[in-house]
Amino acid sequence: MRTQKKTRSRRKGLYRVGNWSEYDRALVQRGSLTVWIADGFEKAWFYRGPLRRGSQFDYSARAIEIMLTLKNVFHLPNRATEGFVSSLFRMLKIHLPVPDHTTLSRRGKTLKVALPRRANGHLDLVMDSTGLKIYGEGEWKVRTHGKSKRRIWRKLHLSVDRHSGEIQAAELTEAGVSDDAMGAAMLMQIGQPIDSLAADGIYDKRRMYKSLNHYAPSARVLIPPRRNARIWQHANSKAERLKRDENLRYIRKYGRAAWKNDSGYHGRSLAETAMFRYKTIFGGQLSTRLIETQTNQAMIRCAALNTMTHLGMPQSYKIA
Repeated sequence: MRTQKKTRSRRKGLYRVGNWSEYDRALVQRGSLTVWIADGFEKAWFYRGPLRRGSQFDYSARAIEIMLTLKNVFHLPNRATEGFVSSLFRMLKIHLPVPDHTTLSRRGKTLKVALPRRANGHLDLVMDSTGLKIYGEGEWKVRTHGKSKRRIWRKLHLSVDRHSGEIQAAELTEAGVSDDAMGAAMLMQIGQPIDSLAADGIYDKRRMYKSLNHYAPSARVLIPPRRNARIWQHANSKAERLKRDENLRYIRKYGRAAWKNDSGYHGRSLAETAMFRYKTIFGGQLSTRLIETQTNQAMIRCAALNTMTHLGMPQSYKIA
């Protein structure tokens, strides 16, 4: 048994973190309140926007975002978040009111969350999606009648820069929405030039390539055509050759494995790494009930994940 384990380790390869001291400090900083509550937050705590019909907001969007970020980073419900921030303000002698749990729930429906991004210049994107479980009718049926009953899911779509590990765009949809349908929505969120985009074969749809031609016409497309794929535009056509067809011709000539190695397609696994980090840190389910609050919860978690990425990431190297 021990010999089999050693052989399996050699076959998969062993990796070691080369910047462990820096990464260790980054992991410690994730629990620091000063990371999640920036200096000068008191000045932006109250709402100073335009007048609204009916009752006015008491707290700014920044105050609500800080509260909801603390909720998700430290895995607290709304009421515990209210108590946590209230006790923190008392200890620091900060004389500010704290949004109650009802305000957090109500304002969480309309909050607009921007992802903190530091990546500059051209991007090499990888796209993927993962399922997130939500509590609802399907979950009650599972507890009552057994595991065979239908559960309710949401789908989180991510676009990640393979070099920095930053999430560049994110969308939360119902489970039935296809991945390629969200390609255009995520590309619209990215204002920087894209050098390449890698995704799995489920994105091999005309709608996805149409979005790429519009938002990233010069990008290298690293999407493997499906097993039964056919050429969309024949070589004798006067129009410019399609990138997707060129990938398919290379695969037919040299094989799918050779195309993946030669094109650098295997970097797409970094999208799966981002999904793994998300679920390891925040869990694989959403705690809110409405699609609007679920979307904002997922976006707040993605923003917090980018902040953790900025603190420091492991730099691994393979042991010979």
